[in-house]
Amino acid sequence: MEITFLGTSAGLPTKERNTQAVALNLAPYSNHIWLFDVGEGTQHQILHHSIKLGKVDHIFLTHMHGDHIFGLPGILTSRSFQGGEGKPLTIVGPKGIKEFVETTLRLSASKLNYPITFIEIDNELSYQHHGFEVSAHLLNHGIASYGYRIEAPSTPGTIDVAALKEIGLEPGPKYQQVKTEETFEHNGHIYDSTQFKGPEKLGPTIAIFGDTKPCPNEKMIAHHADIMVHEGTYLEGDKTLANNYFHSHIDDVFHLVDLAQVKHTLVTHISNRYNIEEVDNLKEKLKEEYGRNDFNIVKDFDVVEF
Repeated sequence: MEITFLGTSAGLPTKERNTQAVALNLAPYSNHIWLFDVGEGTQHQILHHSIKLGKVDHIFLTHMHGDHIFGLPGILTSRSFQGGEGKPLTIVGPKGIKEFVETTLRLSASKLNYPITFIEIDNELSYQHHGFEVSAHLLNHGIASYGYRIEAPSTPGTIDVAALKEIGLEPGPKYQQVKTEETFEHNGHIYDSTQFKGPEKLGPTIAIFGDTKPCPNEKMIAHHADIMVHEGTYLEGDKTLANNYFHSHIDDVFHLVDLAQVKHTLVTHISNRYNIEEVDNLKEKLKEEYGRNDFNIVKDFDVVEF
């Protein structure tokens, strides 16, 4: 799987950063892409990447602020002409997202050639899709803002070829049955498949946060996450200022990392007060000050594989 950052600025775009958008590529589990937030200009950002809108089958919105949703109408209409014809799309977000989309399309006389299913979150969400488990919980941002926890499917353990050969089963189509089913038949005997393969491999867990100041639900969303995407609007200074504006200071992010035992953190939603060079300098300063290398402050078009 991989995450691509299409926009990493907070509130306003800058010459170096677009507004918020994250693309989660579900390969090797699926050929689809999920978008998380669609700030203004996201479709322009996609033009500089290999992402195809026809592969986007879910769009998740964390909250209704413009830097997270103003690019949605453009994405939806462009999808009709860029491989999306007849391919269903699911939009998940706070209450009001259905009205926002339908009103915008109606007033602009825009027609789509594919169906949309809306799922509006009322406080929390539990959603399953092709083996993926997605949950969402309310954060603290002044308006309804959500964090998403995505748990990828587990995969069967590796086939023990030597053990299968011992019972006379040579490599072939039957191996797929051993891999995916609880039992298999060979030479008139029924065997327990678990005896011929390694332990099941857990899929990765990804936590993607909307804007928030520290709150209790954050730990639940981020618990033991392999990858966490979290806003870090304020990278220095008094964190009281950040929290007064319902945002997170980098110190808040690191506290959550330790509290939830997150493996690796990707910090986005960077205040437009910082240019790229300043962020790079601050990143090195933070690594030294906090003594940690389990995070990165991302830029537009950064791709993280995991």
